[in-house]
Amino acid sequence: MLRLQSALGIFALLLIAFALAENRRAVSLRQAAIGLVATFVTAIVLLKLPVVARAFGAINDAVGAISAASRAGSAFVFGYVGGGPLPFDLKVPGADFILAFQALPIVLVMSVLTTLLFYWRVLPPIVRGMAWLLERTLGVGGAVGLSTAANIFLGMVEAPLFVRPYLQQMTRSELFLVMTGGMAGIAGTVLVLYATLLAPLIPDAAAHFVVASVLGAPAAILVSLIMVPETSDRRTGGTLGDPRVASDPDKEVSGTMDAIVKGTAAGIELLINIVAMLLVLVALVYLVNAMLGLLPHLGGAAISLQRLLGLVMAPVCWLMGLPWDQAVTGGSLMGTKTVLNELIAYVDFSKLPPDTLDPRSRLIMLYAMCGFANFASLGIMIGGLGVMAPERREEINTLGLKSIVSGTLTTCLMGAVVGVLA
Repeated sequence: MLRLQSALGIFALLLIAFALAENRRAVSLRQAAIGLVATFVTAIVLLKLPVVARAFGAINDAVGAISAASRAGSAFVFGYVGGGPLPFDLKVPGADFILAFQALPIVLVMSVLTTLLFYWRVLPPIVRGMAWLLERTLGVGGAVGLSTAANIFLGMVEAPLFVRPYLQQMTRSELFLVMTGGMAGIAGTVLVLYATLLAPLIPDAAAHFVVASVLGAPAAILVSLIMVPETSDRRTGGTLGDPRVASDPDKEVSGTMDAIVKGTAAGIELLINIVAMLLVLVALVYLVNAMLGLLPHLGGAAISLQRLLGLVMAPVCWLMGLPWDQAVTGGSLMGTKTVLNELIAYVDFSKLPPDTLDPRSRLIMLYAMCGFANFASLGIMIGGLGVMAPERREEINTLGLKSIVSGTLTTCLMGAVVGVLA
């Protein structure tokens, strides 16, 4: 019965996406059907063949190496504040982690690496390869496909760095797909952290996080193309010589050292924008909650954005396949994840009493929360993409809130698909 409930939820979530579509007449039912089949096939292969999921761990190790390299640089420059050895005993676990000095500097390293890979002509052929595959299945361009695929292991800013020169010429639908892909996934650098939190609750939690990261790619394409369907014949990053396809961007650098210098300069601007937007949006959420706190308490507790979104998300959690008595708890976790971030939501998840959610509901919620779709991440994305494509900044801003909705629908869709297969 619960599997049937999850199956109903899949179509209900897609109908919500369709209701929010910018141009319903332009939505391709054929493309949506192919996207849904691709999502299901991906889920079946990854969930029923564990060896496939473990294989992705090797790729995640490469991302870990980049993260470790970034940490080495930040520790050298900033000392223990940047992740170096502490000169004192740590009294509170995790208190030594400083986001701005330990996690965000990876943007600098990724900016340089991507600039080098473009100059060395490594990435353009990959973009064309993704174009060949995705244009013949889901009808999306190679640049969008590469960014979406990179979101499997990278964050919402690092992944678009791979296609930074293409962002300026993307169509509105393609740009929204890049944003949705970022909101619908998590970075490989935090995957291990989340898996460690949920390991006592969910067997093979790490493998499920890897599966969720991979599954997010076709699911994000499916939801994005429904909400902002493609209305242009042009595809970014396809075959040269095709008049319907945007051509490769001109070279931006003159040599390897020039690529390092320009990549670093672009990364610095990007990093400053991310820090500023993150600080401002978290502060604004705090102010909104402070104002809501002046209202009469509801149910013995103060009203907050998290609680309000929790009530809204409870029916969605039921659609994913949670029993109604557990859906309210699931909705509360989704509210925390949307207003604050998924890390805090997973911490709250790990602290729930053992009988609050049954094993199937826990698994569904792992997938449903596995994404960066929250207001703080919106600040990071707007700040990052606005620097990478300043000509599209206004359009990026207008698509921002919509990308939170599309990212949330994508992860909820993954939860419903897992509910059918669980």
